[in-house]
Amino acid sequence: MAASVKCQLMFRNVFSLSQFRELKIPTRCLVSESLSSSASITQSGDKVMIQTESSVLSEKVKVRKVSKAMRAYIERATEHKNFMQSEVEEFEIGRRHLANMMGLDADSMTQADIDEAIVYLFPSGLFDKKARPIMKHPEEIFPKQKAAQFGIDGRPFDCLFYTGSPNYFNIITTMRDKMQALNTFEDSMYKRGIVQPDPTMKLELSGSQWISAEQLEKTIIEVVNEHYYARLVVLLQRLVDHPYSYKEKDFIMTFRRELVAVAQMTDIPPLLRDDNGKAYMDGEAKRKSAIAKVRVQEGTGQIWINGQDLIGYFNDISHLQEREQVLLPLTLTDKLGELDIDARVESGGASSQAGAVRLAMSRALRSFLDADMVEKMRLAGLLTHDPRRKERKKPGQEGARRKFTWKKR
Repeated sequence: MAASVKCQLMFRNVFSLSQFRELKIPTRCLVSESLSSSASITQSGDKVMIQTESSVLSEKVKVRKVSKAMRAYIERATEHKNFMQSEVEEFEIGRRHLANMMGLDADSMTQADIDEAIVYLFPSGLFDKKARPIMKHPEEIFPKQKAAQFGIDGRPFDCLFYTGSPNYFNIITTMRDKMQALNTFEDSMYKRGIVQPDPTMKLELSGSQWISAEQLEKTIIEVVNEHYYARLVVLLQRLVDHPYSYKEKDFIMTFRRELVAVAQMTDIPPLLRDDNGKAYMDGEAKRKSAIAKVRVQEGTGQIWINGQDLIGYFNDISHLQEREQVLLPLTLTDKLGELDIDARVESGGASSQAGAVRLAMSRALRSFLDADMVEKMRLAGLLTHDPRRKERKKPGQEGARRKFTWKKR
C-alpha cells in the first residue's frame, strides 16, 4: 500500500523555496536515500514541506540539519545575488540613457561605444587611466563570489579547505603530479636508449609572460600574497625547464599571457663602430624643457653627465631619486658595469634632466639588446615619453587647481 509522508522542516532561520532551488541543493541532502526519488519540496507560508511516496517504509525519515556555515553561505549568496541584480538593472538603464544622448541604438551598443561616449561626455586630463571615469558591466567591476566549499552538513569537499587557499594548493599538488609523471616518462625514454628529446618539440614561450598576482587572484578567486606568487612562478619555471615539458604545454599556458603589443625591431638602428672598433649608439630625448643627447658604448660602466660623474652631477642629498632614474635602464637590462654612458643635457631642472637622460639612454640601449629585453623595457615604461608638465596658474584661483579660501565676510 502506498504511503504518504509529510515532513515539516523548520529551522531557526527559515529560507524560501527559491533559495533552495537556486543553490541547487539536492533533495537527497535533506532526506534519506531510503525515500523514493519522487520526493518534492513545496512551500506553505513560512514552512518548507517535503512530500514523498513509497511502497514500503521500514524506517523513519532521516533529516539532516543545515549547518551554520551553510546558513551563512546562503545568506551571503542571496545578498550578493540581489545586489548584482540591482547593479545590472542600473547599468542597463544608464546604457540606454547614454545611447539616447549619443544617438545610438541601445540594443547594439557595445562596450567600445560606451567607452567612446564616456570619453566624449566626461573629458578628463588625468594621467592615470584608472582614475578616469568608466562605465562597465558590474560583473567586470565587482569580484566574483566563490562557490560553497562545503556540503549542507558543514563538511568541506576538499581536504585542503582548512589551508585557507585550497585552489592555490590544488595547483601546487597538480604540478607535483605532473612533474612526477614527466620524470617517469623520462626514465622510460632512457631505458629505450633516447637520452635527449627531439629539439623541435621544445616548448617555446617567447612573446608571453607569467600572469600577474592580480590575474591569478581573479582566476582562482583567492587572495595570493607575494610569497605564494613567487613560489608558484618558481615551480612553474621548474616545470618548463624539464626536457619533456612540451607534454604539459596546455597546463603551462594557462598561467601565461601573451604580451599586449610586441615592440617592433625594425625601427631599431643597428650598432655603429668607432675608430677603435667599439660598438656605440646615440640617443636623444626630451622631458619638459630639458633636452638630452646620450652616447652608449662598450666600456667599463662609467657614467658621465656634462663632463661630471653621476654622483658629482647630482650631488645634493635630495637628488637620490634622480640618480636612481638614470641607473634604472642599466639595472633592468643587467648592463651595469658593461657599458659607458656619456650624456649632454641642457635646460630644465634636476628631475626633468634625469628623465630626459633616462629616455635617451633607453632608446640607445635597444641596439644592444634582444627583442624580449626590449619588450621588457617597454612594459616597464622606459621607452615611453612622459608628456606631463607643470600646469599653469588659472586666473581667479590661487594656483593651477587650488582655489582661494572662501570667507563669508
